[in-house]
Amino acid sequence: MTQKLFGTDGLRGQVNIYPMVPEIALRLGLAAGTYFRNGHKRHRVVIGKDTRLSGYVFETALTSGLCAAGMDVFLVGPMPTPAISFLTRNMRADLGVVISASHNPFMDNGIKFFDNDGFKLPNEAEEAITQMVLDPDMEWNYPPSEEVGRARKIADSPGRYIVFLKNSLPEHMTFDGMKVVLDCAHGAAYRVAPPIFEELGAEVIKIGTDPNGLNINDKCGSLYPEVVAHHVREHGADLGLALDGDADRLIVVDETGRVLDGDQIMAMCALDMMERNELPGKRLVATVMSNMALELFMKDHGGTLLRTPVGDRHVVEAMRREGAVFGGEQSGHLIFYRYATTGDGILAALQLMRLMTLKEKRLSELAALMDLLPQVLLNVHVERKIPFDDVDAVIQAKKTAEAKLDGRGRVLLRYSGTESVARVMVEGENRDLVEELAQYLAETLRANLK
Repeated sequence: MTQKLFGTDGLRGQVNIYPMVPEIALRLGLAAGTYFRNGHKRHRVVIGKDTRLSGYVFETALTSGLCAAGMDVFLVGPMPTPAISFLTRNMRADLGVVISASHNPFMDNGIKFFDNDGFKLPNEAEEAITQMVLDPDMEWNYPPSEEVGRARKIADSPGRYIVFLKNSLPEHMTFDGMKVVLDCAHGAAYRVAPPIFEELGAEVIKIGTDPNGLNINDKCGSLYPEVVAHHVREHGADLGLALDGDADRLIVVDETGRVLDGDQIMAMCALDMMERNELPGKRLVATVMSNMALELFMKDHGGTLLRTPVGDRHVVEAMRREGAVFGGEQSGHLIFYRYATTGDGILAALQLMRLMTLKEKRLSELAALMDLLPQVLLNVHVERKIPFDDVDAVIQAKKTAEAKLDGRGRVLLRYSGTESVARVMVEGENRDLVEELAQYLAETLRANLK
């Protein structure tokens, strides 16, 4: 069986510890270039990154491998992950590469790929690339010297992405009079996000826009929405927007300082799309982590919630298969398929503000449409990811918790695809019971998964 390099969202790990080392990045460039090279035409690849110090290491190594494999490399610098998906399509490139560890701290980094249509690579492509990378006897099919690739920087990529995002709104729409707190997490959106909202007329209070290579996601961004909430209350803003390090997810704060997650944003936008007959089959796609309230909300409005495994890649795959145009994750990955092929935090924010503008309602009024059921999420650090079904104590603990919920709630245990963490989710009608059962399950995992 082939050893895995890729998780649910590409390759990820701590910098200068296998697999996030320059040698692997170089071989990834060679392998990806070899896999996507087709004939003797000039091949193009777009490489973007977030603001981590280590981005320079992996950008250089990947560029070397890709150029050696015969690919011309377009370097766009710090740009959001969804921007690379867009630019890959926009520049007619064969491949897009993002160097980012998303919401992780600066000491981590990652590498993920997009195909020429802006979609994350299918499993078979990742497996073929992995096999080449890990084969110590791999004989690379280098092109002739005259077909080696060139690398150059693309200066106008932020402008292209800004225009693309603004074109997702009605032609004459502005956000005049709106006050927005925007947290870019000292990450990839620090250059492009503020001008978008400012050009549309909003007053923007900026935080998390001074990256130094080490402060990405450091007590800011989508993992710390309380920071935005504080500024919303302090400045009397209409809403707050918290992006993560690569700006593919969004957490929102209403004008009262209340934090709204991806489920609540999906409910608001899905209802609006149903009212405008722009949600085919009234189908919304979300993951197993989404609150039961979202499922009931869709049912009450004549729609259907389709659930997938965790990861926006799984959501997109289901959307393509089912002909859906909107989906996302509770964590804030939101896919507006009419415009984008992956989660885009800035695009999601624009669509939400469009809804507020057209409805002439405050965000708290729109969010009042759905009350979430009590749900507790806990993370447990693990050394090894042993299948839960192989641990009798875990099996019994899950059965006990489900029995106490008596069919009026859910229990979900899963491993993170990007971290050495087991995740516990318990959901039900009684918050005290939900919290008690989540702690019970977390303690069981700690005791049995050392």
